[in-house]
Amino acid sequence: MFSKLKEKLTKTKSAIDIKLSNVFANKKDIDEIIEELEETLILSDVGADTSAKICENLREKLKLQVEKDADSIRELLKQEMEKILTLNSTNTNQDEFSKKKVILVVGVNGVGKTTSIGKLANLYQKNSKRVLLAAADTFRAGAVEQLEIWAKRSNTKICVGKNMQDPSSVIYDATKQFLAEDYDVLICDTAGRLHNNKNLMDELQKMKKILDKNLPDVEKETVIVLDATTGQNGMSQVKSFFEKANVDSIILTKLDSTAKGGVVFNIVENMNIPIKYVGTGEGIDDIEIFDAKEFVEAII
Repeated sequence: MFSKLKEKLTKTKSAIDIKLSNVFANKKDIDEIIEELEETLILSDVGADTSAKICENLREKLKLQVEKDADSIRELLKQEMEKILTLNSTNTNQDEFSKKKVILVVGVNGVGKTTSIGKLANLYQKNSKRVLLAAADTFRAGAVEQLEIWAKRSNTKICVGKNMQDPSSVIYDATKQFLAEDYDVLICDTAGRLHNNKNLMDELQKMKKILDKNLPDVEKETVIVLDATTGQNGMSQVKSFFEKANVDSIILTKLDSTAKGGVVFNIVENMNIPIKYVGTGEGIDDIEIFDAKEFVEAII
């Protein structure tokens, strides 16, 4: 994964590298360096509070070691940034493909939600799992057709409702098909209109009740798809969905087209929600299980 992720994160890395080079360009005392590092992190969308925490920990560690050159400080910075991402992380490699599960995918329109579902379906099928998609985004014109295209690309079965069918009833039908045909994974698409739309959030809660009632013994996970190019605006999206839908994890998309990858740290630190997958392109195989160490190495 590392070489591919590193290649896709060149914009983020270039933006941070330039700022870090300026920090270490001239001889400065440690306090001045750390102040400039904090500013660099904030400008890279890491967030003020998260940047302050990273730099305070960095300052304390520097007091305990002799080496205080640029390379040593950069290495300590990597360690602190990795710790932020690892603290709330789950080991997604362990047992990820061993259980029956339901994945409810949420997120605003335009973040790559349907594309991510197609990639996920393909990933699970490559790991010998039988996948069923539920086309419950019945509000947006063309959403069902778009998901059907991805179902064909990934050779995945899909449950599609009748014209103008209620989204939750599509989920209901999908749970029945899931049981009757003994699938391993059910991935549910949902509407992605404005995340502060009360009717939309009420619909998500209704879907979750149906899933809990019809599939009580199947593991369930709510995943939010987040566009990395949105920067700090992504935080408000996660908060709104988290309050209503109890988000469990994040799929981060469009990392290959942004210099704002720092928002990852702010979201994980403040929301206690792990990043589970990263999208690294438009191809069906361009999705990877997130690894905190590899991510930090790729951007610094």
